[in-house]
Amino acid sequence: MKSLRQISIVGLGLLGGSISLAVRERMPGVAVVGYSHRPATRRRARNLGIVTRVAGDLAAATKTADLVILATPIFTFEQYFADLAGTVPSQCIVTDVGSTKLLPHQWADQRLGKSARYVGSHPIAGSEQRGVEFARDDLFDQARCILTTTATTDRAAVRILREFWSALGCNVHVMKPVDHDRVFANISHLPHVMAAGLVNASDEEDMKYAGKGFLDSTRISSGPASIWTDVLVANGPNITDGLDRAIVELSKLKEAIRNGNRERITELLETARRKRAALVKYKIRKKELL
Repeated sequence: MKSLRQISIVGLGLLGGSISLAVRERMPGVAVVGYSHRPATRRRARNLGIVTRVAGDLAAATKTADLVILATPIFTFEQYFADLAGTVPSQCIVTDVGSTKLLPHQWADQRLGKSARYVGSHPIAGSEQRGVEFARDDLFDQARCILTTTATTDRAAVRILREFWSALGCNVHVMKPVDHDRVFANISHLPHVMAAGLVNASDEEDMKYAGKGFLDSTRISSGPASIWTDVLVANGPNITDGLDRAIVELSKLKEAIRNGNRERITELLETARRKRAALVKYKIRKKELL
């Protein structure tokens, strides 16, 4: 970690701003330089004291960086990799906080090449809120962070990033990009699609009578549509596979309900209850759910 003297964050929204605040709180002496392509965001970050310094362009923000973190929408990464290739020092580590990883690894190979060391990062933290004004220095406390690597990933860079995210409060795990995208299609991206479908299938007047169960079930559909569109397109094949499986399960319940088959309904509901109970027990044991 002594090798990290300057961290540059590209994108000063909730995640980028929270990373900066956490670094400044937990890694004193490390400079954090922030950049956003939006002048208004740069002004807000400067006024809120989110970073050590706000840079007016990408080159100024990253030319002396030891670590660059992309905290922007996924489909901006390819161009940023190309721009960074001619800017960052040769031993610089480049990572991102995107929730899909196959495409970023491909883009990094093609655009960044050997001009820097790329490792994928996915901190499992955030909220339906967006914007630098919602940044918090404790956002990553007890969060899980996935690092994604391939056969050619620099192992020293992986070690440094593991230490970095751990210092911010994360429990760090390493996966292959293909495994990451399959797993998170099922446990993160598919739930968002299902929540959006439930809201869109509901009448606005009827929803005014909704209680906590409906609000809990649909909370994640409040996430920014533009960001989630990128996620769904980037991980499309895995998500559509998950939708096919969900449709099969919903069809089983639909058929049982149509036929008034109480035993079958109970069986399907009990299977779901039992699987979720086991998950909650596991999360409590791992201190991931308090």
